Amino acid sequence: MAAGAVAGGAAGAFLQNKNAGDRAGQGRDRAENRGENRGDRQGNRTENRGNRQENRAASRPDRIENRGQRTEQRSSRRDEVRNQFRDHHPRYDFWRDHPHAARWRWNRPYRWATWGAIAGFFPWGWGSSVSYNYGDNVYYEGDEVYYGDEAVATTEEYAEQAQDLAASAPEVDDSADWMTLGVFAITQDGEASGAPPTLFVQLAVNKQGIIAGTFQNTADGESKEVEGMIDQKSQRSAWALAGTSWPIMETGIANLTEDTAAALVHFENGETQQWLLVRLEEPKEGS
Repeated sequence: MAAGAVAGGAAGAFLQNKNAGDRAGQGRDRAENRGENRGDRQGNRTENRGNRQENRAASRPDRIENRGQRTEQRSSRRDEVRNQFRDHHPRYDFWRDHPHAARWRWNRPYRWATWGAIAGFFPWGWGSSVSYNYGDNVYYEGDEVYYGDEAVATTEEYAEQAQDLAASAPEVDDSADWMTLGVFAITQDGEASGAPPTLFVQLAVNKQGIIAGTFQNTADGESKEVEGMIDQKSQRSAWALAGTSWPIMETGIANLTEDTAAALVHFENGETQQWLLVRLEEPKEGS
């Protein structure tokens, strides 16, 4: 079985299509086609290996050593992010503030779906969810991606699978039946505490498995549409900003029913980073 999704990413990189190395002035000129770029990708991964080891919170999902500690870190960061959100965005509604940038606006966008609701919504007969626990049952080792003890793809193939999945979404019918998945803050994984997040995404799905929504970087006030797709068999989901090929964010669809969802972001230069989606509670009226 092709293993789950790769997701995560650096803050400004999601809109600017740059990674941490690029922001530090270590960017590489991109090759004109995929074949020419493979050697550059390998060289870039080798050169940046030291930096990734120093900052594992923003790195690919190598197998973690202490699962309990990672769970505690995510719970602590979730609570902190929600408090930071209430303090900094008490009446947060970037769909209203940016009506021309955000195509989609659903009633109750903060409403999330349970796994039972999602399984019943799609006509695919899903009996149980597929687990994509990055750093645990899905992890990177060398140039291979593993699901459990089985190598399922090379790191390059895995990223290309995510890109193909995100790009496979057909044209969306505005009258389609949609289910909202909620509003998430995007923050680093593996940290119990951090700065207030500036990246947010709101997601919804329709019965075809199309993913749509809105992404915003509050640091620059920019909002853009999100589009992607869910794979019917693997339950892997991947999306990107509308009109772009990279970066690609992905996770298992069941992950998006949880308070915290580990995710991966693939960049065009071959780097993959692991990040965390924190589900946000709906702001109270008059708060």
